[in-house]
Amino acid sequence: MGHPLIDRLTTEFGWPRIATEDGFRAFVSAPGAHVLFVPGDAARNLETPDVAVILPELKAAFQHAFDCAVVDDAMEKAIREETKVFKTPSLILYRDGRFLGGIPKVRDWSDYVARLSHYLASSDTTETA
Repeated sequence: MGHPLIDRLTTEFGWPRIATEDGFRAFVSAPGAHVLFVPGDAARNLETPDVAVILPELKAAFQHAFDCAVVDDAMEKAIREETKVFKTPSLILYRDGRFLGGIPKVRDWSDYVARLSHYLASSDTTETA
């Protein structure tokens, strides 16, 4: 982690940081929809801070239809491999323990809205944008 805009998600917004397999499973298996923010290396990827700013705005725009967590470096590789969403930064969606899809890299606002709407409306989506 190490970037203030990523740290803000856990300190200011109180989002959990997913640092263990058990924490990951517990978070995505809870009832409802969940978005995991996989930041990647913020020092090398200039899009990471952008997504760290966009995600809270998306959560508000969707009237808190999903909760969010930040994936720690310790779990990033395992989650990326499990979901096949390899590019970072990415948003990875789950509902009730089931992987719905992923949105890699930074996108236009309308693209985020369309893709999130699609994933949240679907009960069996497993796609990567």
